[in-house]
Amino acid sequence: MSEQRRLDVLRAIVEDYVYSREPVGSKALVERHQLGVSSATIRNDMALLEEEGLIAAPHTSAGRIPTDKGYRTFVDRITEVKPLSLAERRTIQRLLAGTGDLEDTLARTVRVLAQLTGQVALVQYPSSTTGSLRHAEFVQVSPHKALIVLILDNGKVEQGVTDLGQQLSADELSSLRSSFLEALADLPVTELEPVINTVVANASDCLKPAAAALAQSLAGLSSAARDDRVVVAGMANLARSTEDFPLSAGPVLDALEEQVVMLRLLSEIAQDSRGMAVSIGRENALDSFAEASVVATNYDRDASAKLGVIGPLRMDYPGSMAAVGAVAGYLSRILTG
Repeated sequence: MSEQRRLDVLRAIVEDYVYSREPVGSKALVERHQLGVSSATIRNDMALLEEEGLIAAPHTSAGRIPTDKGYRTFVDRITEVKPLSLAERRTIQRLLAGTGDLEDTLARTVRVLAQLTGQVALVQYPSSTTGSLRHAEFVQVSPHKALIVLILDNGKVEQGVTDLGQQLSADELSSLRSSFLEALADLPVTELEPVINTVVANASDCLKPAAAALAQSLAGLSSAARDDRVVVAGMANLARSTEDFPLSAGPVLDALEEQVVMLRLLSEIAQDSRGMAVSIGRENALDSFAEASVVATNYDRDASAKLGVIGPLRMDYPGSMAAVGAVAGYLSRILTG
């Protein structure tokens, strides 16, 4: 038995099933693909693929469809991602030309990616928008209250008044400010919270209530200063693909509404040697994505922000990978000027 031929049969089954949504039989494979063998040989190959868990029969006497493992084997053997057509490249250029601020650029990016793939598209804000702490100021407005001001190196300023929980002198407030600033200066806002808690732990007992109140305020302000966000487009594409979700597309649609969930999803999938992150079905860390696949890639200099698409297991993986890679390249060039 030829292993390469069986992989060719698997590839043909994936391609036909993605195109037709119908289980694929041996006769159809012989008619549509130049496999160079008889239907009987194809049936034997399909039996072996089924034994290996790469394809399955959805019901008695039907053709076969790929399993999660079959899709993974197929994706892992994509050695070259086909380039986008001239029309697709022009679509990207037209829709991203003359973009304005960052928010406008990212909104256009996900719209064009959703249009190209027919999937849900999402993009994470670049890490460079998060910023690091340049300065913090504590201004006493009463014996029990202080104005807290955070200034980031990207120019963003956050401020708020906090109840100290005890009466402090100006010198005591200044001492706490020095402790916090010494520990937090130049740290990215994404890393402030654990260090803030360390300052509270090291504060003298007589100043601990005020230190804890200031820490809570600083944590809230640093959270407000972060741009850990995901922009999503193409939700209607997923809603129209409900037949591709045997159980329900509802959990995926619900998860797409949760920023924290989407950030976790993107952060937990790793890129392979091709520069692509592809997570299929139950490979996803989130149970709600057990019937979905994610194709994503990094686009910023720090390799910490991703864009990608989410769709059903029955996805055009080569086409999605090509579109995600191309749009990521355009977005990177736009942002780096």
